[in-house]
Amino acid sequence: MKDFFNSNNAKDGDKKKKGMGFTIISGDSTDGHGGYGVGSLTLDHVTPVIVDVVDAVAYIDMGAMHARSDVEKRIKFTPNREDTPNPRLYWLVWVTINRGPEGPYYFGLTACEMQVDVEARRGYKSLPEHVNRMDKSMKGKVIVEDMDVNARRVLGNFLKEHDEEMFNRSGDEIKSLVE
Repeated sequence: MKDFFNSNNAKDGDKKKKGMGFTIISGDSTDGHGGYGVGSLTLDHVTPVIVDVVDAVAYIDMGAMHARSDVEKRIKFTPNREDTPNPRLYWLVWVTINRGPEGPYYFGLTACEMQVDVEARRGYKSLPEHVNRMDKSMKGKVIVEDMDVNARRVLGNFLKEHDEEMFNRSGDEIKSLVE
């Protein structure tokens, strides 16, 4: 069974919660039996976080797992930046949780750019980048250098405020986001 933390980090003025929370660790259905499904990847430990650069806010949006986040709904995405006339920058950050001897911690963290023009209903994102970055997050990589300092700080503060103990057990690369 999955364990979830409750997320109360909704955007200002938004009454509903943005997602359920970080997936901590669930049982491995392929553990030990060696049968069907062994070697398959599980997304149980990955949580998508949206960073809104303009509003300087971050929140969990589980819809992003299937490209159905609030930001992505009703938007036609193309791999060409020129197709988005008045872009607003968002970052989709794949956050992977792992469990160490002291408890769960932020293990992998990778950011993917999204540009959205709500009025034109157009946007830019690179689907191959999103898939590859999710994979790298699951492998414990931290790739956030594409984000500007303020966006990284918003992300770091969100992670720390969401669960300070988990944040403190994380690696130095992740802890440096709030400095």
